[in-house]
Amino acid sequence: MIDNEIENRSKVIVRTSIVGIATNVVLSAFKAAIGFITGSIAVTLDAVNNLSDALSSVITIVGAKLANKLPDKKHPLGYGRIEYLSAMIVAAIVLYAGGTSAVESVKKIIHPEAADYSTVSLVIIAAAVVVKLVLGKYVKRQGERVNSGALVASGADALFDAILSASVLASAIVFVTTGVSLEAYVGVLISLFIIKSGIEMLKDTLDDILGKRTDGDTAKEIKKILTSEKPVRGAYDLILNDYGPNKSIGSVHLELPDTMTVEELDVLTRKLQHRVFKETGILLAGVGVYSYNTKNDEASKIRSDVLKIVKSHEWALQMHGFYVDVAEKSLRFDVVMSFAVAPEEGVATLTKEIGEAFPEYSVHIAPDVDLS
Repeated sequence: MIDNEIENRSKVIVRTSIVGIATNVVLSAFKAAIGFITGSIAVTLDAVNNLSDALSSVITIVGAKLANKLPDKKHPLGYGRIEYLSAMIVAAIVLYAGGTSAVESVKKIIHPEAADYSTVSLVIIAAAVVVKLVLGKYVKRQGERVNSGALVASGADALFDAILSASVLASAIVFVTTGVSLEAYVGVLISLFIIKSGIEMLKDTLDDILGKRTDGDTAKEIKKILTSEKPVRGAYDLILNDYGPNKSIGSVHLELPDTMTVEELDVLTRKLQHRVFKETGILLAGVGVYSYNTKNDEASKIRSDVLKIVKSHEWALQMHGFYVDVAEKSLRFDVVMSFAVAPEEGVATLTKEIGEAFPEYSVHIAPDVDLS
């Protein structure tokens, strides 16, 4: 089932990219011809932009194909992250196109040349605006459907291109009607938009490679599944590692009663791993356990008092995994801390305050990072 979804996703990416390539090549050819005939730098740069879009689509196809290679001994988790590398290459091409366009536009401002637009050229530019709008919406919609960052970026870029082509058309109409030439300045505007688009694409891709905070909706969905089983009181420390679009491997801690046997725990965790994978496509490779007290009434009061101390600090976001060992006189629990405090500082503060409140107990606090 999962393999079929991956194969279908790849087909959608390739098919959509081919449509983008064909459309952009045709648009580029027409605009280049108009730019050459009219002497318009703005139209010529718009043609270059379309050509870079076509090249970006080619790289997207190559990236999608390589990302679908089967796992092997050297890369047991597959090649999914290649899509992020291909997206970086696309961003670099867009930045290069934007930089080159900016240089040429500034040259035209310093050494202006009058353009000569015909009715046919204006009609073609207007048609290109409409084509780019349709193409942008189509590519972006397909990218969102199959969770392809490269397609979504290409679709958004195409919508920007439609706006830029509209500005080229507007400057041409202004020149035809008033004789005022704005096309070099429009070329600068186009260049800035192209550069901005490239920077945003690069930033988004770097975020994927470096690792982002777990999506809030995804985390809630997984935790809802986990806590739906009766013995589970809470699910914490959810970490998802991204190995490419639609391929995540994670780990989590479950808070369970201290009366459960290893056999019961094994049955429960296998069941939950199966449900999470079936309903979300995410593999929980590791399931850790926190135990909570069920045999000692005093533990509940101690937990309540400790929680008040913890929550008195704004940087202490959550306490979990709390357990009291009355016989050994020890308290152990985890505290999720915001990035406003250094973990060692937070632990030292809480250990001191809780130690003063419960001098007969040893306090063991594990700091957790705010991941989701």
